[in-house]
Amino acid sequence: MLSMRKSIILILFICFVFFLPSSGFPEGGLTLQVHPYLPSTELLKKFSPLITYLKNRLESEIVCNISGNYQEHIEMVGNDKVDIAYLGPVSYIKVVNNFGTKPLLARLEIKGSPLFQGVIFTLKSSSIRSVKDLKGKRFAFGDPDSTMSHIVPLTVLYDKGIKLHDLDKHSFLPGHRNVALGVLMGDFDAGAVKEEVFNEYKARGLIDLEWTPKISEHLFVTKSSLPDKTIKKLRAALFSLRDDPDAFRIMSSIKQGVTGLVPVEDRNYDNLRVILKKSEQILTVK
Repeated sequence: MLSMRKSIILILFICFVFFLPSSGFPEGGLTLQVHPYLPSTELLKKFSPLITYLKNRLESEIVCNISGNYQEHIEMVGNDKVDIAYLGPVSYIKVVNNFGTKPLLARLEIKGSPLFQGVIFTLKSSSIRSVKDLKGKRFAFGDPDSTMSHIVPLTVLYDKGIKLHDLDKHSFLPGHRNVALGVLMGDFDAGAVKEEVFNEYKARGLIDLEWTPKISEHLFVTKSSLPDKTIKKLRAALFSLRDDPDAFRIMSSIKQGVTGLVPVEDRNYDNLRVILKKSEQILTVK
């Protein structure tokens, strides 16, 4: 009788374990990978509130990691080495071009708009007052794969009559802030960064020369192998962030002015595809 009772208890336990409702998330939790547009320590701090929110909302462990460079980030996302990825627009297009489509989760909305732009700038004390004045000058770009610190401003320079060989020199620096600081310290005469970084350093003596076209904002994607159920939960959590009591702190930590995470479609980046193709042609011709 005792042995039969133990067997029944064992059977009930097994049934409980195997038929317990699943959260749909991997047992070890999820990873969120971020491209290195700022120093790693700062990015981990910026995304920490979002990680906490997602952990509580999804009841799953989530770890945030920062890629070593943009190309590494593209390859990790493309090869499904991470569960969730935060991508710049150009990096997203390169992932799709080289590895195929990925499930889209959400894109940033800044002050009610899912678009952003960059700026070509110089020192306020400089004699440079237009892009055409950059001939023979030293110019700082960010990472070669950066949307607003290289790809888009490169085409703006070209449209204004400035080719790379017209510059005295051009360099690629690690991160938007290094570009701003490089100009402020006098190592370069001008540079290109996204609006957020320009506004951060403007008061130190920077002035805008030319603004880039507006592009669809940064976005979150996930790897192709995640179950549909899990992807839907992730989307719902991101879309609901704006309704959280702590939404302002969480969103502004990622980027100042964020008012929500909103739906995104691949076609939102079609105008950037045209710009990217043009930039590739420019780089080929030099």
